[in-house]
Amino acid sequence: MNAPTQHPAAAGPRRELRAPVLGTVVAVEAVPGQVCRAEQALLVLESMKMEVPLACPSDAEILEVLCSVGEVVEEGTVLLRWRSAVTQSGLGAVPSDASTSSAAPDAVPLLRAELAGLQDRRALLQDAARPEAMARRHASGLRSARENVADLLDAGSFTEFGAFAVAAQRSRRTEEDLQRNTPADGLITGTGTVHGRPCAVMAYDYTVLAGTQGVWNHAKSDRLLDVARRSRLPLVLFAEGGGGRPGDVDWPGVAGLDCTTFASLAALSGEVPLVGIVAGRCFAGNAALLGCCDLIIAVEGASIGLGGPAMIEGGGLGRVEPDAVGPVDVHWANGVVDVRVPDEASAVAVARRWVGLVAGASTTAQATMLPGGDPQSLRRALPAQRNTAFDPRPILQTVCDAGSLLELRQGFGPGVVTAVARLGGRPVALAASDCRHLGGALDGPACDKLVRFLRLADAQGWPVITFVDTPGFMVGPDSERTGLVRRAGDLFIAAARLRVPLFSVMLRRGFGLGAMALAGGHFHKPRATCAWPAAEFGPMGLEGAVRLGFRKELEAQPEGPQREALFQRLLSEAVQRGQALNMASHLEIDDVIDPAETRDWLLRQLAVAG
Repeated sequence: MNAPTQHPAAAGPRRELRAPVLGTVVAVEAVPGQVCRAEQALLVLESMKMEVPLACPSDAEILEVLCSVGEVVEEGTVLLRWRSAVTQSGLGAVPSDASTSSAAPDAVPLLRAELAGLQDRRALLQDAARPEAMARRHASGLRSARENVADLLDAGSFTEFGAFAVAAQRSRRTEEDLQRNTPADGLITGTGTVHGRPCAVMAYDYTVLAGTQGVWNHAKSDRLLDVARRSRLPLVLFAEGGGGRPGDVDWPGVAGLDCTTFASLAALSGEVPLVGIVAGRCFAGNAALLGCCDLIIAVEGASIGLGGPAMIEGGGLGRVEPDAVGPVDVHWANGVVDVRVPDEASAVAVARRWVGLVAGASTTAQATMLPGGDPQSLRRALPAQRNTAFDPRPILQTVCDAGSLLELRQGFGPGVVTAVARLGGRPVALAASDCRHLGGALDGPACDKLVRFLRLADAQGWPVITFVDTPGFMVGPDSERTGLVRRAGDLFIAAARLRVPLFSVMLRRGFGLGAMALAGGHFHKPRATCAWPAAEFGPMGLEGAVRLGFRKELEAQPEGPQREALFQRLLSEAVQRGQALNMASHLEIDDVIDPAETRDWLLRQLAVAG
């Protein structure tokens, strides 16, 4: 008996493969009668320089091929016809719409060669790729640049810019050498977050060519500075390094004095917050960038100078050890350093606090907005004797939010304390007389300190609060030799130009031009001026005012007990006349408050100041 005849109708319906795009046929692998045993590319079109492979399902039988290599076909053109082949069981393959079917990509390995190459390059950027350099770094007591960046930014938030740069020395060194020994061209740049707030970071890597500034890392820094400017990001700079790099030869310039990095960073001052951290050695160009920062944090053992040992010797100025160029002790006393810390971890912690401050009002738990001390203790903050010196810092710590006070430039201009803190969660700038130095008189360094501080507060938008206890400006020939006239004038100018709210609290003595300068120029310049009950006021120190104003009366008395008795009576009258309540009754100040009310009074003023 003959086997049954297979009828054509048992095969699948005829189907068409159409061109999904306008293009040129560049390959035809299909042959009539061919049965596809796996999905494979039968045709390849080229469109806009891209290849488009086309396929039919497995078990498809090719019936007709209607195109040839080199033919330009329109979108939708029928390229071939096919049908499902009949299986041995007599069941056809499941039909599918292959009119726009594309070939599945060839089996692609999980780690393609180019991806493996990327991972190899990334591995070379990590500290683990240079164990000897890291060992030397850690042996010096310092951290790597990448360790500092990781500590600064919130975990997982860092996006690096320009990581694959190498030193511009390809004409004198191999590519492999440069990749292994000059990763990121010695400068790590990128963005991330600090306490959830966006931030930019630049970290010079001292383990790469002594952290020097090369051709490509200048390009990297310029790119990041532009991003910081456009996005108004705070910038944290780890500035350790040796300045310009003479070994970069792959560029057509001569002296490089058209480099824009320094002007670009300086232009950010007052536009975005700038924080500089320095550990180890920081010379020349690196020091110039550091000097543009609003806040400079120095780690013990750092040395900072606009010229390093080589430049000093090259200028005929003798040989100087690197650590002796500009040690922290020198820059702490001259006001270059704002905050002095024992190690890089502490420096990063201060930088994170600063970025949190410049971000604006705190949104953290209400507990962080509690006073730093018992407000009632302020009633005992002043000594019983009117001329006894005291430290104003406990007053600031009590008034401000707990744990938020950060003092700046403590080693410079000790006659005035400058600090930033939070008050009710809001960042504020605080300046307080310290009568333990020159009785709280404003000398040249104190004026300079205040001028820079007021400009910083104004740029950051922080309200300024002054706590006043001063006999005025420092006087005498020695003081005048320091150029105090100009320095005092600069203070008046800086105060007059303040755009942020100013408030003044007169703690004890408010005498003369110095008290006026601390109040912004005059006692009605602040949005509000109050005094503690023990405060005294006058055009100059009361003792001096009595001796000058009543000289004839005093000299008319015999020298001795009678003259002294008259002096004490006249002084007592001057004290009574200059008392806070009498000043308030003549409207020269706005209010007299219980010291325990100081924080609440300031919070009320801030609430209406905007």
